[in-house]
Amino acid sequence: MIKLNRKSLYGYLFISPWIVGFLLLVMWPMIQSIYFSLNNMRITPAGLQFRFAGFNNYLDVWLKDMFFIQELLQFMLNISLRVPVIVVFALIIAMLLNQKVKFQGTFRTIFFLPVIVASGPVIDQLINQGATSIPMLDQGVILSILTQFLPMWLAQVVSELFNQIIVILWYSGVQILIFLAVLQKIDSSMYEAAMIDGASGWECFWKITLPTIKPIILINFVYTLVTLANSNQNQIIQLIYSNMFSATRGYGFASAMAWMYAVIITILLVVIFFIFREKKPPKRSI
Repeated sequence: MIKLNRKSLYGYLFISPWIVGFLLLVMWPMIQSIYFSLNNMRITPAGLQFRFAGFNNYLDVWLKDMFFIQELLQFMLNISLRVPVIVVFALIIAMLLNQKVKFQGTFRTIFFLPVIVASGPVIDQLINQGATSIPMLDQGVILSILTQFLPMWLAQVVSELFNQIIVILWYSGVQILIFLAVLQKIDSSMYEAAMIDGASGWECFWKITLPTIKPIILINFVYTLVTLANSNQNQIIQLIYSNMFSATRGYGFASAMAWMYAVIITILLVVIFFIFREKKPPKRSI
């Protein structure tokens, strides 16, 4: 019992920096933002002034700010296309990197390097300079072609996807490593037994690979959605920033908008969980 308590003490000692960091840098700011969202805040020479507003800021987000609903709908359309593209691309690259090829480690580094390099202000500069688009793809031509088959609002979303295809695929580095790790854990004897029975590579993918990695697909969908939702290129994040420093809105309104946005993202994560969760087989009655 003494050894167990000592091990537990060592465990808490090792995770104590994370606990302190979470309480000071995550939990406390969240509590502050909830308090801010319930008040109208003004910055005066004497300091911050709070005037209790209740849930009026939350109502104003939906009733008085037309940009939030507009950007939210645009965000929903974007992630409905970008999240599957990123996850599918990551799975394809991971399966290719899982093959026995020369310079395997080099290829893995190349696909993960954008995650380290193209982050924060660096990616903003690359987008502003047009380095994240393919020059050969004319967005106007793509848009004119898509409008022949799709409604204008959907054609614009798809054309924007082609315009930023490079930066979108840059978000797949972590997902590739996650898929690669789980692919290496699949027992090769399962593929050998299936091929002996006459299964093709396509059948092995659908019957062995895909069911095995289904929980990891859920993880990558969640990770990708959270990454895109918190990206600096997300217009909703920029809208929250602009309202935060607005003379007519302020921290209270921006905090309420941030919490409404967080609730929506949580709902999307719950939907993704129920779609990709591993369903238990029904119990058979004896």
